Amino acid sequence: MSQDYRVFASARRRCYALLFDHRTRSGRRMETFWIVISLLSVVSLFIESSASDLFPNSPKILLQLGLMEVVFTAVFTVEYLLRLISSPRKIRYPLSFFGIVDLCTVLPMYIIWLMPSLTLSANLMVLVRLLRVLRVLRVLKLLRYMSDAGILWRSMMRARRKLGIFFGFVAIILCLFGGLMFAVEGGKDGFTSLGTSVYWAVVTLTTVGYGDITPHTALGRMLASVLILLGYSIIAVPTGILTAYMSQELEKGRAARSCQICLHSGHEIDAKFCAHCGAVLEADTSQPVEK
Repeated sequence: MSQDYRVFASARRRCYALLFDHRTRSGRRMETFWIVISLLSVVSLFIESSASDLFPNSPKILLQLGLMEVVFTAVFTVEYLLRLISSPRKIRYPLSFFGIVDLCTVLPMYIIWLMPSLTLSANLMVLVRLLRVLRVLRVLKLLRYMSDAGILWRSMMRARRKLGIFFGFVAIILCLFGGLMFAVEGGKDGFTSLGTSVYWAVVTLTTVGYGDITPHTALGRMLASVLILLGYSIIAVPTGILTAYMSQELEKGRAARSCQICLHSGHEIDAKFCAHCGAVLEADTSQPVEK
């Protein structure tokens, strides 16, 4: 093995520890750095969207915010490339959820640079706005550094079949009540199509009730009352499913942490000392570091 390759392999392992392994001191410092950068970039985006109202007497504020956006894009581009290089599985990271988020956060600026004509055509302003909105996805980068978000994600993955069955049942109810309301109201008072009637059923079942479309017949109001009561009765079903699976995930995390001195288990995931003998607990290494 040549000297150059050994240096490259050592630098790659170091880069992996900084970007993926947050259990070390240097990894936690790098984690704090990316959290701060992500927050600043999101704040900058929100300020940029209303800069003319917040700073009416500062004509150069948009230029300054644009330069900040260039810096953030460069930083996140370097991060994405380093993650590609240091990841032991070259295909897994680009196709993962966070890999796609990282790519979407840097692409909009490059698309605007490569195709500046997008900003000149009035018909393409919607596309430009969409690219700007994609940059707000940087807030999702914060999920990478929230360890508890993994519990929620694993719970959702385990409950996906039950949740899918539940939402399928809800979709059937919405189509049924939307069709009934369309027939009862006779296509009047806003119920002009099945799509509009299903929209009314959605806002009614979720107890939002915008009031833009309301039934005017006695039978229609009876159907609306039944749908509202049905919404109150089933709104807690997905919450209960997720709560049950999250409780299982938390219990698994507690069972995995045991004291090396007294062998007492059942500690909280973020506990530092044993609740039985007071000994220092080892850091939790049960979760994978590659995200």
